[in-house]
Amino acid sequence: MWEQIMMAVSGEQALAGERMFRMPSCLLKPTRVVLSHKPWALFILIFVFMSFAYHKLYWGIWADPKGRGPPYSLFPETSCAHSVPSSLNIAAGPSPSAQNVFFVETAEQTTPSYLFSCSVESAARTHPTSRVVVLMKGLANGNTSLTKHWAFSLLSCFPNVEIQPLDLKELFSGTPLAQWYLQPQWHQEPHFLHVLSDACRIVLMWKFGGIYLDTDFIVLKNLQNLTNALGIQGDDVLNGAFLSFKPKHEFMKLCMQDFVQNYNGWVWGHQGPELLTRVFKKWCSLRTIKSMSCKGVRALAPEVVYPIPWQDWKKLFEAVSALELHSLLKNTYAVHVWNKLSHETKLEIPSQALLAQLYSQFCPATYTKMKQDSEALSRRAV
Repeated sequence: MWEQIMMAVSGEQALAGERMFRMPSCLLKPTRVVLSHKPWALFILIFVFMSFAYHKLYWGIWADPKGRGPPYSLFPETSCAHSVPSSLNIAAGPSPSAQNVFFVETAEQTTPSYLFSCSVESAARTHPTSRVVVLMKGLANGNTSLTKHWAFSLLSCFPNVEIQPLDLKELFSGTPLAQWYLQPQWHQEPHFLHVLSDACRIVLMWKFGGIYLDTDFIVLKNLQNLTNALGIQGDDVLNGAFLSFKPKHEFMKLCMQDFVQNYNGWVWGHQGPELLTRVFKKWCSLRTIKSMSCKGVRALAPEVVYPIPWQDWKKLFEAVSALELHSLLKNTYAVHVWNKLSHETKLEIPSQALLAQLYSQFCPATYTKMKQDSEALSRRAV
């Protein structure tokens, strides 16, 4: 039976090849005419045939969506067989019923960090049936040179990862934020990139629904069952680094309205955590935020997605035992790394630091790259 299947496949491939390279009837008559004239005309015939064959080969490969990688992807420099588990390699593709997972880069960022790569990799591994969509403003102008960076090659190994340009005007169209985006003065504000990111996430949740994550998360578990939810970071404040909502949810509509009506881009967090906190308090008629479900929206306890408080971010770089790590993360779905505070701190690779262990377990392909780079630096230093 197996030999019959292989013979059938080989036969189909041979027929496909014959169809691909068969000269069309429109070229047969000119061919006879050319051959009946001067010998040098044979050169012209060969040139025309080779051009036609190249054209068929090129479009035969790229016309099939299954043959394409995500936009702006390269054939990976890394070995995908070693980077991605076989269960992902053979995945039929994202499930239509699964929520999308969104990441957004609003800066003209052209060199993704290890943490950026780990965030996307860990989300792709824990959500194999979801589309993991990375929207990057730096790609909006067709800057395909970004694909030369190692992170793009590594992430192209994952069949569910898509790296797309971030078209801000199109994203905000049809929402209360459309007019705000067209006003030039907000570009002069000190936190405008963060405010722009705050705007993108609530509009994505409103328009498309799904899961939004900042690019300084390491995802430990599938987040699909955390629907219409956001996390408490502590100190009576909700944080929007993680959001999960159904499309067109009323809570997100209120967030968009508040974004415009109470806009103040000069105060750090006013359009982000403070906005979500004040809308949730109005939504639930609360004075103090606590872990609860109210009118279909859940405020998750800090340990779910913010197990390390921002005040204690240095703990990420402290050594912990495997038992301590398990105890710390038993109720955790994702770990926020607080990159704004931690990005200048050197992480020793390999080490028993909490963050190093998270890299090793939840984004092993990125961790391997980190180790290789660390070893190369050590060799050059000798």
